[in-house]
Amino acid sequence: MKHHVRGIGMVQRLGAGVLASGLAALILKMVGWQPATVPIAQAMQWQNMPLFSQMSFPDPVVETIMRQYLQGLEAQGAVERHQGIWIQTGMTVLAKHKDRVPLPAASLTKIATTLAALNKWGPNHQFETLVSATGPIKNGVLQGDLVITGGGDPFFVWEEAIALGNSLNQMGIRQVAGNLVIEGDFYMNYQQNPALAGQELRQGINSKFWTPRGFVYRYSIMPKGTAKPQVAIAGGVKVATMPSVKKILLIRHRSLALSHILREMNIHSNNEMAEMLTKALGGAMERNQLAAKSADLSPDELQLVNGSGLGVENMISPHAVCAMMMGVDRVLQPYKLSVTDVFPVSGRDKNGTMYGRHLPIGTAIKTGTLNNVSALAGVMPTRDRGLVWFTIINRGGDVNGFRKQQDEFIQRLSQHWGTPPINASTPPIPTLLGESRRNEKLAGIQVPTKKS
Repeated sequence: MKHHVRGIGMVQRLGAGVLASGLAALILKMVGWQPATVPIAQAMQWQNMPLFSQMSFPDPVVETIMRQYLQGLEAQGAVERHQGIWIQTGMTVLAKHKDRVPLPAASLTKIATTLAALNKWGPNHQFETLVSATGPIKNGVLQGDLVITGGGDPFFVWEEAIALGNSLNQMGIRQVAGNLVIEGDFYMNYQQNPALAGQELRQGINSKFWTPRGFVYRYSIMPKGTAKPQVAIAGGVKVATMPSVKKILLIRHRSLALSHILREMNIHSNNEMAEMLTKALGGAMERNQLAAKSADLSPDELQLVNGSGLGVENMISPHAVCAMMMGVDRVLQPYKLSVTDVFPVSGRDKNGTMYGRHLPIGTAIKTGTLNNVSALAGVMPTRDRGLVWFTIINRGGDVNGFRKQQDEFIQRLSQHWGTPPINASTPPIPTLLGESRRNEKLAGIQVPTKKS
């Protein structure tokens, strides 16, 4: 019997250790721990073996804290069966409630979108937007149309337009005699209507038409000395139904890296960005399949109809949420990144969905909110249990009350396990919007016409 208990303890410590290796960036940047030598991919292989697939060693104290939490919700009118919880460290399940039942999870849907995107493209992927001309440049005037061919960049915003306009000026273009033509999936300021996105771009590359609440403000926070572009479009904005027959490639614009885009999406829970990424992934069904395969999930636990999580039709089990969060970390590990590079972190990020939350320093999270749904998922570093992954899904009560109780629940768990030494002054990661170096000037290159 003693040998059996000792074996369980060894497995518990092993589980915490191997999972800790997956958050190398968190360990090095915020906590100061030394990473374990066992790769997280190897750890996940062990976790999927039959011997470990149902391993569960509940922590009696955590069980008590969870029961008290659920009782508190019920006392305020929330139905217990509508609440879901999953808490795990390594291969050890510490507590669970309605853990395999799909529940409306709101923007936790974006965890599936994040995982699928990283699996398909990798964190360093950049979306391309091509800028072409249908005529020559004479005395600062482009004698033809300026053609924008979108490649699905969901984070082409004010600063990117300003930098693009300046690149056109540097190439000698100050006027366009023809139209601004939009091809492909071009988005601007999260606007998915190509005609409206084109109007935003037309304004962005000509500072004479900037408005105080949009471009003027964004320009004011760009690096000092940034030029104000002046590219005047004489014609209108046209949306092409077919690619232009003849055009000369002027600029290849590359987006920020996908890891930056995903972090922006998750910090602000940006629904438009999530929908754009899901479209680029081939739609919600394709995204679901990619996420489920990567996290080794049953499709029954992942019932999602869109990319953003808007609508109670988007349902995920608490277990599946944690599995996908851990999957994100596993995909990022070979790139020396972690979930802290694509999700907001307490103590580092102050705005967006982190605003007003009171969570242990160093905790990476994703939130979800609908009219009567509040959800919280993430991973927190602890002294006694290493990295603890958690999901809480609440439905049927006061959303603001749910948030407060979620934070108190996680804080009680953190107090139970203790907190490791963490640098609470870690600065936010800059977005690097408006970098001119991502505009590759290619004037004079003939764009081949695609055969229909």
